[in-house]
Amino acid sequence: MKIRAILTGATGMVGEGVLLECLSNPTVEHVLVLTRKPTGRSHPKMSELVVPDLQNLSAVESQLTGYNACFFCAGISSVGVSKEEYERITHDLTLRVGATLARLNPGLTFIYVSGAGTDSSEQSRQHWARVKGRTENELLAMPFGAAYMFRPGFMKATEGQRNLLKWYPAIAWLYPVARRLAPNFVSTLQEVGRAMINAADYGYTKPVLEVRDIVALAHGKAAPRP
Repeated sequence: MKIRAILTGATGMVGEGVLLECLSNPTVEHVLVLTRKPTGRSHPKMSELVVPDLQNLSAVESQLTGYNACFFCAGISSVGVSKEEYERITHDLTLRVGATLARLNPGLTFIYVSGAGTDSSEQSRQHWARVKGRTENELLAMPFGAAYMFRPGFMKATEGQRNLLKWYPAIAWLYPVARRLAPNFVSTLQEVGRAMINAADYGYTKPVLEVRDIVALAHGKAAPRP
């Protein structure tokens, strides 16, 4: 199956890494980047739809049909924002985009970038973990063809990325050490993107993927043993 994907968050580190993998992967036929601001990138397999307010997609719905996957990489850090703002972006925006795409593209596979430490029980003392857990749960209840919640940890950037977290260059050197000492908590962004493509292409054995699942799926393997 050739994948025609909608991708959000391309101006962030995770979304950009996933986009680069999509553009280089022959399984992906086309990527529509749904973004609030231009990415500055161009590619024969890529088109860009700039929508200043992603909470309201009514004016562009006709351009969001004909896709079989969504790689939802948009999001913000909980640091420095109010609880209300964090919930508006992390939960409300994600669910609104998800509901729109589920309606416009029956059978679509929706893949959401959550994060290691997310709490599916929604009982965590950490606000962000509860909000992401609630977001995951509500996405899994939507009428998608399939939905997968990705919970990456520390990710190594892909060569050529422009959008890196401010603190990333200072800790990038830790990656090979962490991969050796704590392999269940680290991956490359290339692996995250490849795992998303494989999930959209042929699926996975469970809907919530921790780091070890992401790495396994990126390399075409079944779910690792607990």
